[in-house]
Amino acid sequence: MSGTLNKVMLIGHLGDEVKMHYFEGGNCVGRFPLATNETYTNKQTNERVTNTEWHNIVVRNKAAEICEKYLSKGDKIYVEGRIKTRKWQDDKGMDRYSTEIQCTDFTFLTTKNESQGQQPTQASTPPQNDHEIMHDKDDDLPF
Repeated sequence: MSGTLNKVMLIGHLGDEVKMHYFEGGNCVGRFPLATNETYTNKQTNERVTNTEWHNIVVRNKAAEICEKYLSKGDKIYVEGRIKTRKWQDDKGMDRYSTEIQCTDFTFLTTKNESQGQQPTQASTPPQNDHEIMHDKDDDLPF
């Protein structure tokens, strides 16, 4: 195989609010931690064990502004992107490395009721596909 692939797909919960940084010229970047969990049963103790992995998500420009506006700590999101490792120097001049997920696409998975701390009622049914999500009449998303 001559080609390569760098693709990441994650479903997790935001560990903090989206932190924005604006640049001259109008561009911006948003950053937030995303937690994914792996749960298994320890065969020796028969105890359920959950391991949490933290991912640094980076989203740019209009997508970053949308994330900042509509996402909150604890919200569930699907993120697609690629892995990028940055090299930088700390205050002491030592080389440091940060691994990030450069987000190329995302889908909000938390409903409005859940993000407002309310439980959805049984009468409400979740959207079945992206078309229904994007055309919700009560939704004020700009896309």
